[in-house]
Amino acid sequence: MEPLKHECGVAMIRLKKPLEYYQQKYGTWMYGLNKLYLLMEKQHNRGQEGAGLACLKMEAEVGEEYMFRERAMGSGAISEIFANVHAQYKETPQHLLSDASYAKAHLPFAGEIYMGHLRYSTTGKRALSFVHPFLRRNNWRAKNLCLCGNFNLTNVDEVFDAIAANGQHPRIYSDTYILLEQVGHRLDRESERLFVEAKERGLEGVEVTRFIEEHIDVRNVLQTSASLWDGGYVICGMTGSGEMFAMRDSWGIRPAFWFEDDEVLVVASERPVIQTAFDVELDDVRELMPGQSLVMRASGDVLLSQILPAQEKRACSFERIYFSRGSDNGIYEERKNLGEQLTERITEAIEGDVAHTVFSFIPNTAEVAFYGMLRGFKKALNRQKVREICELTRDHQPTEEEVERIIGMYIRSEKVAWKDIKLRTFITEGNQRNDLAAHVYDITYGSIVPYEDNLVVIDDSIVRGTTLKESIIRILDRLHPKKIVLVSSSPQVRYPDYYGIDMAQMDEFIAFRAAIELLIERGQWALIDDVYRRCIDQRSLPKEEMKNYVREIYVPFTDEEISQKMVEMLRPEGIKTPIEIVYQSLDGLHCACPNHLGDWYFSGDYPTPGGVRLLNRAFIDYYENVYKR
Repeated sequence: MEPLKHECGVAMIRLKKPLEYYQQKYGTWMYGLNKLYLLMEKQHNRGQEGAGLACLKMEAEVGEEYMFRERAMGSGAISEIFANVHAQYKETPQHLLSDASYAKAHLPFAGEIYMGHLRYSTTGKRALSFVHPFLRRNNWRAKNLCLCGNFNLTNVDEVFDAIAANGQHPRIYSDTYILLEQVGHRLDRESERLFVEAKERGLEGVEVTRFIEEHIDVRNVLQTSASLWDGGYVICGMTGSGEMFAMRDSWGIRPAFWFEDDEVLVVASERPVIQTAFDVELDDVRELMPGQSLVMRASGDVLLSQILPAQEKRACSFERIYFSRGSDNGIYEERKNLGEQLTERITEAIEGDVAHTVFSFIPNTAEVAFYGMLRGFKKALNRQKVREICELTRDHQPTEEEVERIIGMYIRSEKVAWKDIKLRTFITEGNQRNDLAAHVYDITYGSIVPYEDNLVVIDDSIVRGTTLKESIIRILDRLHPKKIVLVSSSPQVRYPDYYGIDMAQMDEFIAFRAAIELLIERGQWALIDDVYRRCIDQRSLPKEEMKNYVREIYVPFTDEEISQKMVEMLRPEGIKTPIEIVYQSLDGLHCACPNHLGDWYFSGDYPTPGGVRLLNRAFIDYYENVYKR
């Protein structure tokens, strides 16, 4: 109901054959460029604020450009950047455009390494200058660096201080720019190490350059850089001399997958996009494991290395719940499991009256969880049918009407809500804006029996509650249900995320606001003050020693008490229909998604010390803005 934004999606392709090979086999030397477009479009869900692509032309002659980049803003950025690339070929005669040798020598974006990125901002910085990939230029080809990633660093200040201590002067204070400068600095040092070695071997001039480019080891660059990083990340990059690499954080927070055959090496944020784009099977695509790097040397050698020690895997569970495409084999079943897990809780909410209940979903991303919810209720109904038939046949021969009544019982499902319009931001007046927000969704009139049927609507997550209050509850109430049950296939979001999702402030979360309201109502102000003081007291501690005291805010209450308070806070004025909110439990989440235990936004159990530090800062900011004011 309230789409979360998520940073970001990556795609990389390294062609292992000459361009002439792809021209002959596939009818175009643009094979890599076209496949990159597919990978990016198939991951469009991961970023709609901007997109960029970069290309490296290996073995370029001196004086020729060999690194190319195109970036654009907006939801149509993918189409725009590829259209801009193809526009550069408009004046090229067809016979030359089809000549791979000519393209390699003369045309931009005719190269061997392609990198793509889709961006969702979590920082509010949305200018074109913040769209990946980022370039760091140098006259030495081996020192050129192009970088993109799906990441958020929680210790930007520490990395900034470290590179500033080396004498660097980053132009912009953001994790992406600072990361570019830090990795670039280490790439410089690696190149200089090899320069010294080359001179010791008696090499001169171009021989030195060739030695550096043939021996540069990106793994050294990553090891000396990544030891400082705290956060969730998949970093992808390429050097001007033809080294391509990808690296995943030690906890496996952000996802990365790769595929290799005799023609290509491919990296992407999601498994099924590789399967679809290259027509390969599930088992052909491998997962980049926590702390690992995947490097392809300019020579074509592929190296899989453990750069950082692997920690307990804490892969982001929101990837399974919401962000990643549901076409992934594992994700599809897990989302169904999430819906099915809620059968018992929903049954309690409707007081067992399945016969007078209609099941639906909002938004479309919740459709798979909806199927799981139906599966759970169908199983329960089948068990009920078996019991009733056994009871019916115990004492007498049942009539056809009696059997038909039992067999005819079914789970009722309808599409009760439709996404109708997108609210236009140029309307800013409060009353008019709120009125438009109330009409973002429309309903299917007549889909339930008024005043008799319960209406159960499932969503992936209920985070802020804004859309519920401004639009969904009011529009669903027009159907006049006996009761509205709002279901979240994920648990209550109680804590900020600092690893790539755009929720970083405490008062964004309806669960947090509900807990605070309950504390105030019950006269437990002292607990709020105590948590604030504990957070203040930790500010001087190393981040590794900090503890999460914010979770104390939730201790006095059950999940049900917080959900009930949410209903009070979200009920629009004038709505009298009984409303209940049913959330997934943490145990239910882990049961449905056993291999993705990253649940810090639900549990407060942050995988890295930097997450706890930023949580404390967020609570301090909230307290000082709300209570001290």
